[in-house]
Amino acid sequence: MEVVYITIGVSIIVAVFFFIVFIKSVKSGQYEDTYTPSVRMLFDDELVTKKKEKLVQKEQLENQQE
Repeated sequence: MEVVYITIGVSIIVAVFFFIVFIKSVKSGQYEDTYTPSVRMLFDDELVTKKKEKLVQKEQLENQQE
């Protein structure tokens, strides 16, 4: 019977810990912007191409300077 009391106590401590972590994450603004992450994956390829274009432009400028 003592095991049940220990299990209940440990489960309450774990529940309080996760509740505090949840409150901290909500206050930090982690759940405020729900739209941008769903759209960000659509623009990932464009960011890569812009980086590649910048690298190509840098290489062209370096070649012209030499």
